[in-house]
Amino acid sequence: MPRTITAALDGSPQSLTAAEWAAREALLRDVPLHLVHALGRQPSMYAPPGGVPWPPLSLDVQSNWADRMLREAEATIARHHPRLRVTTDRVTEEPVPALLAAAEKADLLVLGSRGLGGVAGFLVGSVAQAVVAGSRRPVVLVRGGLRPEDEHQPRAFGSGTTPFRDVVLGLNSATPDNTVIGFAFEAASQRAAKLRVVHGRRPNLPYYDQGGDLNAELHDELTGEMHRALSEALEPWRQKFPGVEVTEQAVIGKAGSHLVEASRDASLVVVGRRLRRTAIGAAIGPVAHAVLHHATAPVAVVPHD
Repeated sequence: MPRTITAALDGSPQSLTAAEWAAREALLRDVPLHLVHALGRQPSMYAPPGGVPWPPLSLDVQSNWADRMLREAEATIARHHPRLRVTTDRVTEEPVPALLAAAEKADLLVLGSRGLGGVAGFLVGSVAQAVVAGSRRPVVLVRGGLRPEDEHQPRAFGSGTTPFRDVVLGLNSATPDNTVIGFAFEAASQRAAKLRVVHGRRPNLPYYDQGGDLNAELHDELTGEMHRALSEALEPWRQKFPGVEVTEQAVIGKAGSHLVEASRDASLVVVGRRLRRTAIGAAIGPVAHAVLHHATAPVAVVPHD
């Protein structure tokens, strides 16, 4: 199967931002970029907020619009990245199953979000959440308004491209997964960036004193255990990627909160999602959910067994 990066387009500025990020990622990986748009079924009547309902556009009109949108996006990306091979596809399926099918054929599926909300994070739509929860392949969410320079360290003076910001990996040292770790190391290697590995743990009540503070001695013992577990999990990958500089951060508290904080100075945040289903369907997991909704950097969700 040919390797490719696939980006979903719906005509919004956010999806175009995600497509541009996907183009840069495709160049880093030296693979083609594939742009896909899902038409889906339209309701019998559409009513804009505060407006009068009108019949939906015909399938021919929608298809023509979608084809034009894809051509324009392809032309824009070709101007910005002339060395990149770009292909497009318009499908008639509903967005969620269409994007899940597209993800199965790609190294990576890239989706846009609606930018920053009041809590300084993503506004993740229902389609994106369903795709992230159901995909068996890695999915990256890119916030609206992201600029190429946001992925790089700030310039001290002069001009030119600066090095990439860190890649941040959220790792559960109790059950580390090589699929997630490998994805993060490869991303850091492709960017010639540092890899910052964050593991957070909320200790049980015996670790706290009567005032609600964490016992200092037990705090040191716990963080020491976390560092040892992190080092053991990462050692084979340090040997495989000797050029990647790794820093380990074992923190007390909710892992999601620490990863959100780390995202403010990151080019990419990588988190894992266990492939499991609940009574109400596929689940994202609390850490990935928190990062998806509040991180400021692009977020890669990597499914694993």
